[in-house]
Formats: sequence, structure tokens, C-alpha cells
Amino acid sequence: MQFTSTGLALTRRHALAALAATGCGSYAHALTGTSITNAPNFVLPSLQGQTIALERLRGAVVWLDFWASWCPPCARSFPWMQSMQAQWGAQGLEVIAINVDRRAEDALSFLKKFGSQLAVAFDAQGNTARSYQVKVMPTAFLIDRQGVVRHIHTGFKDSDGADLSQLIIQWIGK
Repeated sequence: MQFTSTGLALTRRHALAALAATGCGSYAHALTGTSITNAPNFVLPSLQGQTIALERLRGAVVWLDFWASWCPPCARSFPWMQSMQAQWGAQGLEVIAINVDRRAEDALSFLKKFGSQLAVAFDAQGNTARSYQVKVMPTAFLIDRQGVVRHIHTGFKDSDGADLSQLIIQWIGK
């Protein structure tokens, strides 16, 4: 799987259709028109030495971010994600940062530079990224308390932070 930080930006409709096409059994399905997609489950090793499983986060609003150490927009998104987790974690937000580097040393070097106050999972084989049809780094999925993907965001610019923060606040309140 090849990721680029300047790759094809998917629209919400295309991204949801791509999720539906993954054939993730009972975990993913899409309805045409007003697409609603259940987030594919995953179980991945974490930086903290345990595993992170999406199904264990039911009841929380999840910001699921796929990132790589070589990705400049990922470096810009990390401080924002850490701020969101610190500000809204007590109200039910869980930020999960899934690293797709093949070499753990690259991810660990990045985390030394940008901090690791987030739940960090490792997907070196890219299986979870494939199940989410990730094509651009970073790609983030806002998943509601019932496990439904409510928003997909590709790339990251500092100017994205305010709108994304409002979107997270909206779903925390539901």
C-alpha cells in the first residue's frame, strides 16, 4: 500500500463508498443516498503495550486518525489532536492515532518530537488502513457513540482545526 501526503483527496461520498467496498463483513455497510457506514472494527498493538480495539470504545466519540512519520500534515495535526483529547476526553472523546509506518523506530522518533499523550496504535502491515480505504495521510474518521462514521477528513492544515473542533463538540453533545 502506498500513501502520499498529496494524493487523491476523497469526498465524503467517495470515501464512504470505498468503505462499503472493502467487504468487511458485518462491520461495514453503506446505504446509498444518505450514506451511513459502521466503522470497521480493529484490534491493534498500542504504544502503551496493550491492544486497542474499536469495539471496546463503544459509547465514546472517537477521532480515529491514520498517520505516518514522514507526513508533514500529520506533524501539524498532532498538537491539535492532543489538545482535543485534553479538552474533551472527560466528556467522552477518544483520540486514537494509528501509525502506518513499516518501521516502529520511525514512529517512535516522530512521537519523541511531538509527544505521545494520545492512544497510539501500530498498523505496520496496513490491514486496518486498507479496511478503512485510507489513501491520504493523514486521514481521520469521526465515529459516533454507536460506531457510525459521521465524518471523514483528509489532510490537515492549521485552518482545519476550528471547524473540526466544532464538529467534535457537536457529536460529543449527542
